[in-house]
Amino acid sequence: MNKNDVNKLKRRLSPDGRNPIVLRGWYVNSKKVIVSEFSRSFMSLSQLESEKYTQIFKRVLSGDIGRNLTVAKFPLGEVMEGKIHARLMQLVSSDLTDEEALGGFIQGLIESTKLEGNNLILLLHDTYDTDYKASQHDEGAIDESLPSNVFRYVLCAVCPVKQGKSQLSYDEAENEFVARDTGWTVTAPVMGFLFPCFEDMCANISQALFYARDAGEDHSDFLTSVLAVESVQAPLESKEAFKAVLMDALEEECSLDVVQSVNGQLIERLEEEKKDKTSEPGRIGGEELARLLSASGVSDDKADVFREKFEQEFGQGADLPLAGITDEKTFELKTPDVVVKVSPKQASQIETRVIDGVKYILIPADDGVTVNGISIDI
Repeated sequence: MNKNDVNKLKRRLSPDGRNPIVLRGWYVNSKKVIVSEFSRSFMSLSQLESEKYTQIFKRVLSGDIGRNLTVAKFPLGEVMEGKIHARLMQLVSSDLTDEEALGGFIQGLIESTKLEGNNLILLLHDTYDTDYKASQHDEGAIDESLPSNVFRYVLCAVCPVKQGKSQLSYDEAENEFVARDTGWTVTAPVMGFLFPCFEDMCANISQALFYARDAGEDHSDFLTSVLAVESVQAPLESKEAFKAVLMDALEEECSLDVVQSVNGQLIERLEEEKKDKTSEPGRIGGEELARLLSASGVSDDKADVFREKFEQEFGQGADLPLAGITDEKTFELKTPDVVVKVSPKQASQIETRVIDGVKYILIPADDGVTVNGISIDI
């Protein structure tokens, strides 16, 4: 899936659109007991309720592919004859009306997934006639000769339910402000998924799109029990492993100039990718990274060592998502006592220098310098 595919589905989740979407929900307490469950049509929801639910499901489709969103590929055997994949297919084809499939899905999720506290587990089903808009001419007519192409899918969201704080609220009857408990509140989803993946306006049943609010958190239990996927490497794990390989391979050649150069080139590629939202999320392998290192001044010997260690860590022919190993927002330098953060676009202004035998990090500071919000002169 690419960003454009994701955005098309997000646009369908509009409280004003009121598409014929089916909603199923289970409220599960901290003892993993289902307290209540419900089935609703979006058409029956109030405007406010529709807005709240669409916000939750839009969150499951938020973030970059390679960071919060990860493509989970089903093993071939699971697609052909696996029970979990077959259950997901049944949820899609039945419009969430197959109670046996729903029961197996929710019990598998509850029993095998580590859930903290109370949680609301939601499933949404939608049917998207992709040709309805794709076949429209400028005049608004629809080309009846084109074949019908309908994308049916489910979205899942796992949302913690937490006790709200007491607040002062106005009581009209008493004409005064009184303390009231806000009760239990549904918070943003911590994880979820889309099945099947949406690619080129069609379904890819061999993949699901997994969402994690915390990119570094381990969700292997959820992936195994709900998606029959043994694991997907968390973006944060990939980033930390990449850093370790880089430092281990380059040793004394891992300088500020090298890191600035490589980081800058990766960010440039990400920016170009974002201009074309129809392109697949960018990935990069050890061979190409080794070439970037050589172009950044690393010796051929060290570049070869990096290539070898990259394959040892990630596998031969493996590649990593650009978004998962690059930080577009912050370029950070850290010592045991000081942390310096700048925009990656300004990273080239930073330099290291040895003065009188002491190592320094230097940053231009011509004007606009403040200390605790107080402007100072240098």
